[in-house]
Amino acid sequence: MSLARRAVAEVLGTAMLLASVVGSGIMAERLAGGNVALTLLANTIATGTALVALILTFGPISGAHLNPAVTLSFALHSDIAWRDAVVYVVAQIMGAFVGVISANLMFDLPPIFFSLRTRTGATQFFSEFVATLGLVLVIRICAMLQPRMIAFAVAAYITAAYWFTASTSFANPAVTFARSLSDTFTGIRPIDVPLFVLAQLIGAAAATVLARWLIPFAPSKEIHD
Repeated sequence: MSLARRAVAEVLGTAMLLASVVGSGIMAERLAGGNVALTLLANTIATGTALVALILTFGPISGAHLNPAVTLSFALHSDIAWRDAVVYVVAQIMGAFVGVISANLMFDLPPIFFSLRTRTGATQFFSEFVATLGLVLVIRICAMLQPRMIAFAVAAYITAAYWFTASTSFANPAVTFARSLSDTFTGIRPIDVPLFVLAQLIGAAAATVLARWLIPFAPSKEIHD
């Protein structure tokens, strides 16, 4: 598959993922009557089910990374060329921005209005480290041993991580940057973004090393979240 087609698949997949995350957050917040737990539950279900559909759809084209942390992990392991990885990351960030803007517009909100939702502190940093560590481990090990199950494994992990992490598991630098553009339930203040992204990259690097140690001789396959 040509790099151009793979890049477009990453743009489309990431855009749809962010539209699902942010759009479902807006809808849930409007319908839940102030019940934060119900809002988060609806947001979780929409995100998890969207992930299954998007990975099954775009996985055969680009690997359905949809996440710079995942792309960089596979580049570090030489499963994707660094030149291609750079294109993937740019495509993912572009797609994420398109997805958030689309979600805002669908709910009659300004296309871009920066979030004021505070997400900062050591607990948030550690949560993002744990969330991304787990996500990349799930992806890398499933890609090596159970590639047919990866869409369901990723969706199941993210669904759970929404609830067991204090940050609600962004676990994705493109998602983090883009969610700062919507002052809604899923938003994050722009000033809090760098700490989240740093934690995610450290978690992804740690997972890459750990996965290689756990399964040193297993053949890797390029299929991801």
